[in-house]
Amino acid sequence: QVQLVESGGGLVQPGESLRLSCVASGSIFNIAAMAWYRQAPGKERELVAGITSDISTNYADFAKGRFTISRDRAKNSAYLEMNSLKPEDTAVYYCNAAISDRAGGYYSRYWGQGTQVTVSS
Repeated sequence: QVQLVESGGGLVQPGESLRLSCVASGSIFNIAAMAWYRQAPGKERELVAGITSDISTNYADFAKGRFTISRDRAKNSAYLEMNSLKPEDTAVYYCNAAISDRAGGYYSRYWGQGTQVTVSS
């Protein structure tokens, strides 16, 4: 089994920063893409940023210039550096990863349990 565990959320004021972490553990042979999603109350889950195995990145328009996604392959981890946070960034942030458990195996998508980010004065 594979587990994704997020951490780093919290309550911050507008303009402040947070760094989210996601660590994958369990039966892992390879992690392809990793991504961060978020879901605000009453809204659908949306992509924030993604990063591939060759470190190509993509960002939602609202994240460009403020958020940075990165990963550490040796630690099976991904990070989301969030700067200049706004109240509208308030949401539960989820880590997502495409993981195979063996050579030549299929990749399955896994989700973490989420970490709450609240931006409020």
